[in-house]
Amino acid sequence: MFWWSIQAGYLQDLKKHKDIKIFSSEKSGLYYLGFNVRKPPFNDVHLRHAVATLIDKDFIISRILQGLATKMSSVVPPGNQFWHCPNISRYAEGLNREERTKMAYEILLKAGYKWRVPPINKEGKVVIGKKIRLPNGKPMEQFTILTPPADYDPLRAMAGMIIQKWLKAVGIPASAKPMAIGSLIQQVKGRRQFDAFILGYGRLDIDPDWVRNFFHSNNDKPRGWNMSGYKNPDFDRIAEESAGTLDREKRRILIWEMQRMILRDIPYIPLYNPKLIEAVRTDKFRGWVKTLGGIGNSWSFCEVRPH
Repeated sequence: MFWWSIQAGYLQDLKKHKDIKIFSSEKSGLYYLGFNVRKPPFNDVHLRHAVATLIDKDFIISRILQGLATKMSSVVPPGNQFWHCPNISRYAEGLNREERTKMAYEILLKAGYKWRVPPINKEGKVVIGKKIRLPNGKPMEQFTILTPPADYDPLRAMAGMIIQKWLKAVGIPASAKPMAIGSLIQQVKGRRQFDAFILGYGRLDIDPDWVRNFFHSNNDKPRGWNMSGYKNPDFDRIAEESAGTLDREKRRILIWEMQRMILRDIPYIPLYNPKLIEAVRTDKFRGWVKTLGGIGNSWSFCEVRPH
């Protein structure tokens, strides 16, 4: 067994061997774009909505991840079926680039944003937007989307670059910056000096109490789990109730509502959950059990036998 995710470039060679079986599993993971909602410009939910509208997750999955990922609509992965909320906001689902640009423009225009050159001209055509101004009339300063470096995770680095391109096209001055993963986490979680970032969790617990930890206002502190600085008293109240509820069905209703709140306020934009690709030698052992998170689990190690 190869107990690590296999890169897409190796799959064709592996498929040629009759004694090798490939497993494709969902991770219990979350890969996302996070905002610093403590300060401008991302303390404005309208701007966050516009960014969510401009991001085409299907494009990221098909072009960058070569289809080897699941689209994330909520912070709880869809493979975690009991806890995943299916009824949440899906920004610009199924729209093309022109439609996304027009929708984002309308969101920002209604919120008081202006441009020297709007991304939609007088004829209703999409053009390159320039020099966006905040509702208070001040120019939006350039901000940085921090990403892991390409040698650590080329997929997240490339996602940052394409998101930067989509935002710049409507006049939003974004700049993607790769940073060594340790420095990135220190900047975001320790110093809390950042604008936006792309990170991911690859092995989240099946029980989603981590949703409470990630977004409860008590955890908005240096090295705390609430890296975005999200504060919502209603969320805190429901999160605390969920942590103290023993009734599983009642707790699911509460956690579903927590997910709806996060997708409404979007301190994080869930992007994708990369598929876990593993391979085993079928001529040597049998009995692998596929679960959420792959075949490297306790059930497999109870069942695996020599062939």
